[in-house]
Amino acid sequence: MAMAQIDENISDNLETFSLFWVDANVNECGENQDAQQQLRRIINHLKTFEKGDDCIEYICRQTRTEDRIVLIVSGRLGQEVVSAIHHVRQVSSIYVYCRDRKGNEQWAKNFVKVKAVTVRLDELISGIKSDQQTRSKLEECLSFTTSIGGDQSTTGLNGQFVHSQIFIDVLLRMKPDEQDRMDLISMCRKQYQGNSSQLAIVKEFKKNYSPSKALRWYTRESFVYKMLNKALRVQNIDILFLFRSIIGDIKKQLDQNRCQSSVRVYRGQLMTKNELISLGNSIGEFISMNSFVSTTMERPKALQFIQKNFEMSDDMEPVLFEIDADPRKVSFKPFADISTFSEYSSEKEVLFMLGSIFRLNQISQDIDGQISTIQMTLCSDDEHELKGLYDYMKNLYGNGETNLRSLGLVMWRMGKFDQAEKFFRRLLDSLSPKDPLLSALYQNLGLVASDKGEYDASLQWYQKSLNIKLRTRSSDYVNIGISHNSIGMVYYRKGNLFEALQSFTKAATLFEKAKDENHLTMGYVYNGIGTVYQQQKDYSNSLLFYQKSLAIYQIHLPSDHPDLGSSYNSIGAVHYSLGEDDLALEYYDRSLEIYSKSLPPQHPDIAITYENIGNVYKSKDDLKQALSYFQHAATIRHHALSSQHPITVRNDEVIQRLKDKLQKRTIQF
Repeated sequence: MAMAQIDENISDNLETFSLFWVDANVNECGENQDAQQQLRRIINHLKTFEKGDDCIEYICRQTRTEDRIVLIVSGRLGQEVVSAIHHVRQVSSIYVYCRDRKGNEQWAKNFVKVKAVTVRLDELISGIKSDQQTRSKLEECLSFTTSIGGDQSTTGLNGQFVHSQIFIDVLLRMKPDEQDRMDLISMCRKQYQGNSSQLAIVKEFKKNYSPSKALRWYTRESFVYKMLNKALRVQNIDILFLFRSIIGDIKKQLDQNRCQSSVRVYRGQLMTKNELISLGNSIGEFISMNSFVSTTMERPKALQFIQKNFEMSDDMEPVLFEIDADPRKVSFKPFADISTFSEYSSEKEVLFMLGSIFRLNQISQDIDGQISTIQMTLCSDDEHELKGLYDYMKNLYGNGETNLRSLGLVMWRMGKFDQAEKFFRRLLDSLSPKDPLLSALYQNLGLVASDKGEYDASLQWYQKSLNIKLRTRSSDYVNIGISHNSIGMVYYRKGNLFEALQSFTKAATLFEKAKDENHLTMGYVYNGIGTVYQQQKDYSNSLLFYQKSLAIYQIHLPSDHPDLGSSYNSIGAVHYSLGEDDLALEYYDRSLEIYSKSLPPQHPDIAITYENIGNVYKSKDDLKQALSYFQHAATIRHHALSSQHPITVRNDEVIQRLKDKLQKRTIQF
């Protein structure tokens, strides 16, 4: 049951590297088919193409920025294919397997990603195997978020910072489940079907894995390292969920073997020029690592590694991370010398726990200007300026064991509504009809359904939650008031303003009855009443209730909390309706400033503010600026909601009308 739910979003390749082979005869002769089996022992995910155009289209349209491709091309198709895809970031290395070495070397020498031109199949396979040992480490890029400003390598912007930390914390506090371990093994068998060498490793894992062997499994050349690192980099929640007990075991071993004194460690790798520029814009800021960070205590070894290999690609820059780490500064994110656990003990590897936070001190270049040194210092969880927001959100989940509901709420706050619903439903399937958690879970499912635009389903969930509360806790006026407020918001979104105001009024009455008129949820009630008045064009009352809502938020919430951003956005919308465009923009800017610190970059609430700013510029007849903001909003909505969501459809229609108007103006002039 669990695997059926988790399997939906598993991508085609759960490792970073893929091997593509394009040759008109790639699947015809037995020799090539035998070679494919040998190549899968090096890189599991192998895809063959008999036509060059098919390969080009697949690479350009269906691969992700985070993917890495090792490409084999025939002599006949090679020049055409390589010319078309050499610039693509995903293409790591290219090998030409042909009958005319000298002839193909003439064109191949113009492409730096071409590593070899060979006429022998055994030479091709051995070359790929040898290069892959270095390539997999050199291009295993770090995934990180900055605390303030700047881009995030591979996954997003700085608003992800707090949520990445919270997600890790909640995930590691969940109780291990043997069924999840079996689901992980089942998934691996499916991924490595037909790959006997990898299936043997999966079998060994099932038989021999124990928590005390977590670091050995992570450091060896196995699916644990390959899948886990890919999942962390692309934030594949389904895979990370299955790996959570292994992540927890690694953390325990790092705790048990943590360094006792300060160390300076190094890491050599390749980084794109854009990623390096992004880091350069983040000097003095905090970096949260979304993956484990592998380093060495030996600077010459790290330098030798990149000096020997940085010519691998013309769009990459060799960098050396230099990290100072004091164990007295960290308690929750340990680091340890894991040489005794590693198959490569001579590398003197120091491993940092995922979620470790560093301050970026400086980026400098060596005398020749060829290698950039990125100097960082390990920090504690208490040093970054979003600590207030982090502590507030962490406390929402308590200090003890977390569960699927906790994880679902993390997903909801990140704007990942499908993931949230998946975890809520999975928990629901496991509960008895009288479980005390049912009411809260129904409330959460109603919340997600509402955000997904499924308003009738949302009302049904909210009503089920309310019925339980009325039956079991009829004097709990605050919780019953929360239900009425939620129902009111759905009615508002459906356009039923009378029913919405009735529900909000019921909620307010219940809070007054509980003598808790400054309860945080009362702020949401006032906000809901404000939305109804705004829709009725009663802007003075709307503004009054929005300001009352804001006042309560300011009592209870940290200054960077996203609900404050939502409040400023609502007040801005009223000023826009009153024709006060410049004042509206001021409030929208305050909203975006908070969102940039507190929400992931693809969160739907950010799209609302972008749309509102677009409306202001449309009002000012600045259609180009308006179009730009509506396009920003659409990008988020297509990612976070769906193309069929009514809000997304409306957004796309506005974009089309703006384009039509701009085109008419262009024709006129």
